[in-house]
Amino acid sequence: MENKQSSSPASFIGSTVIPGDVVLDLSSMTNQTIKLDSRNQISRGLRVVKRDDEEPGASDRQIKIHRSVQFGSMPRSLTRCFIDYLDAVLGIVVDSKRDDFLIDIKGPALAFLPVLSFEGGTRRNIPKFEVGTLLYLRVVKAKFGMNPELSCTNAHGKAAEFGPLKDGYMFETSTGLSRKLLSSPTCPVLESLGKKLCFEIAVGLNGRVWVNAASPRTVIVAANAIMNSES
Repeated sequence: MENKQSSSPASFIGSTVIPGDVVLDLSSMTNQTIKLDSRNQISRGLRVVKRDDEEPGASDRQIKIHRSVQFGSMPRSLTRCFIDYLDAVLGIVVDSKRDDFLIDIKGPALAFLPVLSFEGGTRRNIPKFEVGTLLYLRVVKAKFGMNPELSCTNAHGKAAEFGPLKDGYMFETSTGLSRKLLSSPTCPVLESLGKKLCFEIAVGLNGRVWVNAASPRTVIVAANAIMNSES
């Protein structure tokens, strides 16, 4: 199949693409900067590669659908959750076993949280979570065909911001909005709210957001502002 090429990714909205399709040819772009992550990706499933007809070392690049992406379409705002390694997510406890907690992270399958995946976790101080408890978690393993593994610690084994989220209000958004809320510089809606209101917020890359404040009115205002920023 021939690669689809376009000078604008907007032309692919609602269309079907497959791994290997070119969605943007960077050779036609000048004086523009594109941020890449440590895996040479712009976003999940979009990777910059050397053009097939160029010599090694050439500067022109193309953005292609990565081979890890299954057949599908490119919607305006992603609502399906694709969990990845090191993502921060908001999960809900749905069951507890002897060695694990089963967690709903809005993915195609339940994730599991080992009972020792907490700061200083031992068999003597296993936490007790009721069904429905909201947790802020980190994905430590995510492979196709396997249930994701979660942790309530950072890379250094410290609890940091991870753990149970008490009180407050949790609502769901698209994963696209979640990424905007975590972007740098600070998302405009959060910057504006921060100048007027005092509140806590936890954003999961699985499309869940938690907001808490001293006043219920503040929680409602902040939550509504964030949800309406996507419309």
